[in-house]
Amino acid sequence: MWNKRLCKLKIQLEIFTIKVIILYMITRNISKELIDCSTEYPVVTVLGPRQSGKTTLVQAVFPNKPYFSFEEPDVRMATEIDPRGFLARMKKGAVLDEIQRLPVLLSYIQGVVDKAGQPGMFVLTGSHQPDIHKEVSQSLAGRTALLTLLPFSLDELQQYQTEWQPYDLIVKGSFPRLHEKSLSPERFYNGYLQTYVERDVRALINLKDLSRFQQFLTLLAGRVGQLINYTSLSNDVGVSSTTIKNWISVMKASYVIFELPPFFENIRKRIIKSPKLYFTDTGLAAFLLGIRTAEQAARDPLRGGLYENLIILEIMKYRLNQGKRPDFYFYRDSHGSEVDLLIREQGRLLPVEIKTSSTFTKSFLNGIDQFRRLTPMCLEYGAVLYNGDQQFHVDSIHVFNPLKNLSKLNALLLSSART
Repeated sequence: MWNKRLCKLKIQLEIFTIKVIILYMITRNISKELIDCSTEYPVVTVLGPRQSGKTTLVQAVFPNKPYFSFEEPDVRMATEIDPRGFLARMKKGAVLDEIQRLPVLLSYIQGVVDKAGQPGMFVLTGSHQPDIHKEVSQSLAGRTALLTLLPFSLDELQQYQTEWQPYDLIVKGSFPRLHEKSLSPERFYNGYLQTYVERDVRALINLKDLSRFQQFLTLLAGRVGQLINYTSLSNDVGVSSTTIKNWISVMKASYVIFELPPFFENIRKRIIKSPKLYFTDTGLAAFLLGIRTAEQAARDPLRGGLYENLIILEIMKYRLNQGKRPDFYFYRDSHGSEVDLLIREQGRLLPVEIKTSSTFTKSFLNGIDQFRRLTPMCLEYGAVLYNGDQQFHVDSIHVFNPLKNLSKLNALLLSSART
């Protein structure tokens, strides 16, 4: 009798725990786009870095679908032996996690969805695999919507904390587990670096000298927001430029870093044509640089690049969560005239300057003014995103702090999309 009561009490506790977890679970901004895609396509594929919350997202949005993870060796082995038999058990589809571990299954999924002709059958997730995007696009061409999930956006983080200081956010980063479990950023990124970046990337590029690759990662962090110089990195690391290009390519495909390409269409001046480099999470960049506190970050010589990385990443997340490709650029000419970010929408460009300074000066507008004179593609308005407290307009340029006025930032991005 006591055993029955104990068992019943245990079940009630488990149900209560599940309800609490659901109550406090962050609703990801990409959820609506994920649902909409599932009503139009037989397959939806969610890509992104490890630990960005892909599994939690798809299970929360599709709780009634069977779930299988190919990270589990027995599931992967059974599926590999009999892929047709595995899929035959899923009359209404399933959630298939870490599909990059078994890419051969994609061709079989194609046959299943073609025969069924139903939307929303399979939801796939993938990470850390340079060829997975190409393989999904080729095997499931016209059959899958592709979405990218990055770690928490500021809008999502405000469900944990209403106000964020930029340097606190730079150091802590945005990975869900850090905030959900209040983890130490230093311990988290140390484990993340060893468990995912070094292990996964090392397997992908067949590393023989891990110490050089670790040095390469630190050097990349030291160049955040700067032009990529393969020769300089090659000399500093002691490997060939070809090796550096290969490593950067894998880091991009693994969602550790991303590049911002230069804009040079219809411009005849001498302009810079090398891309700039950023991290998909500022916390990892800060960890690699040995920055452990907000106070350190605020004093660090690279604070400008880290702040720029933070803001560009926030704008990128806004676009990706809407299912849109972030069509972003920067502009710089040989005379030093520069615009930090150009957002292309419907053939027009929204110019954005990003400044870590807390005090606005008219010089912040110089790059935008120069760019306006060079191309008719530039919108008549733009933005200066800085770290100050005031918000105002100067010559049709919106000047404000994006972390304190997130709704204004979103409204500005939305208005550029409607122009």
